[in-house]
Formats: sequence, structure tokens, C-alpha cells
Amino acid sequence: MGQTPGVATVYLVDGTFELFRCFHGAPLATGPSGREVGAARGLLATLVALVRRHEVTRAAIAFDSIVAPAPSSGTPGADALIGAQQPLAADIVRALGLTLWPAGRYQADDLLATGAAALARDPAVDRVVICTTDNDLAQCVRGDRVVLLDRIRDVITDEDGVRAKFGVAPQQIPDLFALIGDRSDGIAGVPGWGAKSAAAVLARYPRLEDIPDDASTWEVELRGRERLGAMLGERREEALLSRDLSIRRADLPMAVDLDSVAWHGARRSLIDPLVAELGDDTAVERIPRWRHD
Repeated sequence: MGQTPGVATVYLVDGTFELFRCFHGAPLATGPSGREVGAARGLLATLVALVRRHEVTRAAIAFDSIVAPAPSSGTPGADALIGAQQPLAADIVRALGLTLWPAGRYQADDLLATGAAALARDPAVDRVVICTTDNDLAQCVRGDRVVLLDRIRDVITDEDGVRAKFGVAPQQIPDLFALIGDRSDGIAGVPGWGAKSAAAVLARYPRLEDIPDDASTWEVELRGRERLGAMLGERREEALLSRDLSIRRADLPMAVDLDSVAWHGARRSLIDPLVAELGDDTAVERIPRWRHD
């Protein structure tokens, strides 16, 4: 009540996903120094495309720590090649003048969740757009104020979209995946449970701990509920732990406000040596805004 309507859209980008996507979607390329730079070139191009297409004025890019395993042979594998380009990825974000949320003791997902929650509380923010394809981050969606953007398919998912896709509210996503599993995050799930059965039960019992032990008392018309109840009884503690570990933190000790994510343009003093290292300056002419160093 009495608050000024939001005027700012903030883009929060899963930088680790973008780097992996660029590695697998762009050709391998060797820079002038002889190092692999294909994914880094792709990252520069895709971030420029983001700020240009969406007329970005505020954004932050979050990264995980990528531990590159030592190659077992003379030829480095994909993880090693991607991990070796992570320092370049951070340099790209800095050169573009975008806010960098670097890898550290926390996961990029938690950085994005904390940032989204903090910014959504600001009445000057109209919308927070989390750029990712990670279903886990659907738990961060709130109405049409915090949404997900799948840049590959150019699809925005708001709260209605989460309910349509998963059959549950955003805040129930961890409970859902604890039941049905999530291979991308290593969550095994409970045997026998599928998306429809889990959504039906969670519609009546919003959290795992609300589901009665005795399936015969469930107020849900569900085929095979005794079997599902028995399996949940065997795996309940494991499911609860999986659920709790998959809840994205929104309280990390990081200062986030509109000023901290403001984008004033790319920095020529950093772009020029960067593109020299990449051996490719084709994205530079598409940068829509420059700042004075």
C-alpha cells in the first residue's frame, strides 16, 4: 500500500549453465596463446545477445566452482576444458561491466535464490528474471514477479506455469522432487512415485511431513496408494533429507540491491585485451552500451 510501482527488471543469470551450454553448443577454438577458448567466446556472444535483446539495465551473473578433474590421458576431457575457461568466463562478465557473483563456498543456485528474494522485496523492482533451465530453481518463482527464462526455448515460466508443468506450487518443488527424484541433482526419489501421484498427494498434504504414515487414511483418490505409502514409509527420512538439501537458500550473507546490479555498459579497457586473448572480436560491435572508465 502506498508503494511506488516497480520500474526495474533485473536479470539473474546462471553463468555455470551458460558456460556449459556454450561449450557443448559452440565449436572448440584455440586462442592466440594456444589455450582452448571456444566456450568463452560463446559466453561473450550470448551475454551480449542477452543485454541487447532485452535492453538490460540491471543484471548479475552467478557461477559455481568447477573442479576440473585431471585427465587420465594426454587429451583433456570436457570438464577439464570447461573448468579451464572459468577464469576467462569471470573476466568476460567483468569486461562487460556486469555484476559478478563468483564461485565460493555457496552454490550458484543459492546465490540466485538469495538475489531474487532480496530484489523481489524492493518495491522499485517490477520483475526478477532468473535465466536458467534448472527445474530446481522453479521453487524461487513468485507470481509473475519472480520468473524463470529458458533462453534456449525463449519461454518464461511464472507461478501459473510452474503449477501447469509440475502440478504443485513453486514452494513445493523440493517436496515433489524428493518423491519423484531429480537426476540432474542426484536425488533418487521414492520408488513407485511418479509426477501425477506425487502432485495429487501434495495437493492435499502440502509437505512431506504432512503425509500420514497410514495410506488408508489419505484423503486422496489414488490408485495403488497402499504401495506408495509403504515405500514412503521405508524412505521417508531419506526423502526428507533430500528435500531439505534441495531447498535453495534465500538468506546468504550478500548485499543485493538495485544499485549493486546496475549495468552501466562494457569497459573498453577490459574488452580490448579480452578479445585479444579470445582471438575473436565479432561480438564487440553488438555491445549496446559502453561506460567511461
